[in-house]
Amino acid sequence: MADNGKPVPPAVLNRFTRYYAAVQSMREDEVEWVSSTAIAEALALTSSTVRQDLSYLDFTGVSKRGYETRGLEDALAHALGADKVWNMLIVGAGNLGRALALHQEFRRRGFVIRAICDSDVFKTGLKLGDLEVQRMHHVSDLVKEHNIDIGVIAVPGTAAQEVADLLVKAGVKGLLNLSPVHVSVPEDIAVTDARILASLQELTHALMGK
Repeated sequence: MADNGKPVPPAVLNRFTRYYAAVQSMREDEVEWVSSTAIAEALALTSSTVRQDLSYLDFTGVSKRGYETRGLEDALAHALGADKVWNMLIVGAGNLGRALALHQEFRRRGFVIRAICDSDVFKTGLKLGDLEVQRMHHVSDLVKEHNIDIGVIAVPGTAAQEVADLLVKAGVKGLLNLSPVHVSVPEDIAVTDARILASLQELTHALMGK
């Protein structure tokens, strides 16, 4: 839901993330004002698309000047929830889970990985930066202890539904599913499927037409 009460379509929300990254970069370069045309050129979009998308925000541009970058960055951050701190728990300490746990950019963007756990007893106690891999039966306690907002499913597809059920039962309201299969959850639970393989297949389809 946007600040003005209008539901934000998924395609627009996806572009919001791109606008946010672009505007952050502009702010770092000390750009004070930016036009829809400049944003469009930076992201290979049309200026009309940019203006229409940004109309979902409770923030408007100034005639002949464009958008004040600090204000636009703040508005996009609010719309994306990037102005808050989100506590995360990773389930799965395989290659992907370990890589995520050690990724410093998450914390800088407000996503704090509080804990990681795995069903493999041989991974229990493994040190990953400031974290230590915990046993699976500690999930419920970890969710309560760290007030977990987002559970990351970083396990094989065969275990994904079981992990999703475990996280939902523990009280987690948002799931990032990195497994290759879709998981079923109650309607009040938010799920995002991040399928790297599917994205690669879309890319190879596009390459075949080149």
